[in-house]
Amino acid sequence: MSQWSQVQQLEIKFLEQVDQFYDDNFPMEIRHLLAQWIESQDWEAAANNEAMAMILLQNLIIQVDEQLDRVSQEKNLLLIHNLKRVRKLLQGKYHGNPMHIAVIISNCLREERRILAAASMPVQGPLEKSLQNSVVSERQRNVEHKVSAIKNSAQMTDQDVKYLEDLQEEFDFRYKTIQSLEQNDKNSALIKQEMLALQAMLNTLDYKRKEVLSKIGRVIHEIDMLMSNMLTEELLDWKRRQQIACIGGPLHGGLDQLQNCFTLLAESLFQVRRQLEKLDELLIRLTYDGDPIPVQRPQLLEKVNFLLYNLFRNSFVVERQPCMPTHPQRPMVLKTLIQFTVKLRLLIKLPELNYQIRVKATIDKNVSTVSNRRFVLCGTHVKAMNMDESANGSLSVEFRHLQPKEMKTSAGSKGNEGPHMVTEELHSISFETQVCLYGLTINLETSSLPVVMISNVSQLPNAWASIIWYNLSTNDPQNLSFFNNPPAATLSQLLEVLSWQFSSYVGRGLNSEQLNMLAEKLTGKCVEIHRLYLLWGLYLMEHLPGKSFTFWVWLEAILDLIKKHILPLWIDGYIMGFVSKEKERILLKDKTPGTFLLRFSESNLGGITFTWVDQLENGDVTFHSVEPYNKGRLSALPFADILRDYKVIMADNVPENPLKYLYPDIPKDKAFGKHYSCQPNEVSKPSDGGGKGYVPSVFIPVSKILNDSTEPHSPSDLLPMSPSVYAVLREHLSPTAIETAGVSSTDAG
Repeated sequence: MSQWSQVQQLEIKFLEQVDQFYDDNFPMEIRHLLAQWIESQDWEAAANNEAMAMILLQNLIIQVDEQLDRVSQEKNLLLIHNLKRVRKLLQGKYHGNPMHIAVIISNCLREERRILAAASMPVQGPLEKSLQNSVVSERQRNVEHKVSAIKNSAQMTDQDVKYLEDLQEEFDFRYKTIQSLEQNDKNSALIKQEMLALQAMLNTLDYKRKEVLSKIGRVIHEIDMLMSNMLTEELLDWKRRQQIACIGGPLHGGLDQLQNCFTLLAESLFQVRRQLEKLDELLIRLTYDGDPIPVQRPQLLEKVNFLLYNLFRNSFVVERQPCMPTHPQRPMVLKTLIQFTVKLRLLIKLPELNYQIRVKATIDKNVSTVSNRRFVLCGTHVKAMNMDESANGSLSVEFRHLQPKEMKTSAGSKGNEGPHMVTEELHSISFETQVCLYGLTINLETSSLPVVMISNVSQLPNAWASIIWYNLSTNDPQNLSFFNNPPAATLSQLLEVLSWQFSSYVGRGLNSEQLNMLAEKLTGKCVEIHRLYLLWGLYLMEHLPGKSFTFWVWLEAILDLIKKHILPLWIDGYIMGFVSKEKERILLKDKTPGTFLLRFSESNLGGITFTWVDQLENGDVTFHSVEPYNKGRLSALPFADILRDYKVIMADNVPENPLKYLYPDIPKDKAFGKHYSCQPNEVSKPSDGGGKGYVPSVFIPVSKILNDSTEPHSPSDLLPMSPSVYAVLREHLSPTAIETAGVSSTDAG
């Protein structure tokens, strides 16, 4: 079943998450129509290779053209229109930057895998539960309700101001009419009656002025209270959700809802400001003793301007944190002289601001970092915000060509680049702009989450470990001295984040048993994970007992192995992976001989092995583990084929495959059959010839189970065989087994 087919079968709450990341940059119609083709292309590799990206873009347009021909025959007018629009978009927007569409599609496919993983792992950890608190959802609804009520109140006050304006015009007309009369006429009884009516009108005017000012004051107070309490909390919650999503957590939404709230409040404040300006005009035309306008209006206007300033200041956010397109799952880790992207948004969407706001990016502008390393940003670091590039018309700007460059120290050399010092230094990328609107000038500034600067890709794993620990442990957006004294983290939260690394990077998270094994790996003992805190050094800097590497380096190597070599098997859930040697024996000892499980090596970086249970003639149970397969061996042979064709020689017996059932009792071919490659072609017999007089040689995947009295063979004994030996084995082995490479030793890993 294709990945897209699996997505379509998700519950509505997960489908809503999928809907969030499909927009005009990569329309969902194309994802749906070209599902199989899209999933069969290597978009991740194309994101780092412009020539490959251009070929994929051209092929994508060809695929769209084929779909367009098909729907044209079916006369589906709506689909024809949409496909023509998409084709125009692909040609116009990405022709000059084909790697951008590769990044977008790669990200979409990855987010789909993450959602599928979340749907298949219903158990939520403490962090995810806190982000989905029902109290938070209730507050979101309350904010939207109050913003709508405020907008209505401001509009109603507009009507009151209009009534006040009409009343004053009538008073002005009648008063000037009386003033134009002769003195004798002014003394008449009729005029005196008119003067009494004018006095009553003035009293009404005074009352209505006080009433309008009171209503304006209430609207301002409601906006102030909403901004100070619920809206501020809502924005902070969104920023915290963004932090968690950056380290692999659940997708964070809600920014469009926040934009709607910020925009409506800004419109209401500007509406109130116009109302106060109208009152000032009325004041110029008519004032009197005890007039409330000159007393109250300046204070109200000052409060409105203050609220507008705060609203704009809080509305300037980093929508997408800095990230290298070459490493989309490792945001906030930036390599010198490598481009990264970052996207800003102004949550106040007003047409008057389109293309009027220019944003400038700088690095470590007002910060003194703990080291002597200093950086500058190369590339286009000033751009205008606009509504055209965003799918939902938001006012945003995306920097795509920024590069950090390290400045040399006064001594002419770069700063200290120790393996840990570099990856524990935090830096800040700042953005500043200015808004000029309706006579107001507001300076805005915001910053990215702290980033780690590296100068070599080998530093990336440790840098990513630092990013995880920071965003897990604090919601402070700018604590650049964090690693001077990093706080401990709860083991339960750390394990949850580690599970997210697997769900976001390789499409399937970890279950409780796998997490318990990692907990024991980290602490060296069986523990109550909900009550234990873990220190930063144990996580990254201290080597595992008896090993030359840290826990994190070990885990990163496993992630890399899964991603590049055994991803389909991992997604299917057939790799137990994280299980100790002791636990695997407990699991296998009562199982049918030939039952096996797959686990990651604890002694070899990026290795996977399999262990099967066997029964001796005396009834005793024995276990066999092969030497771990690493990425070098798996590059030559698909792991599923290795499991299919693996053979052992028991003493002088005929070679046979000992792997029968995947734990607990799944027939091997049922579990892995769909991942087998096609049967290799029959191998040429030695007499058929090796071209130019050479006799062909073959590597054979055979392990020999040795008894205690048998001396082990050297590896050279298992390398290319003579034609005579080969002919003998050919009588007992299938062509598939003979062609498959990779000799393994027993009881390893």
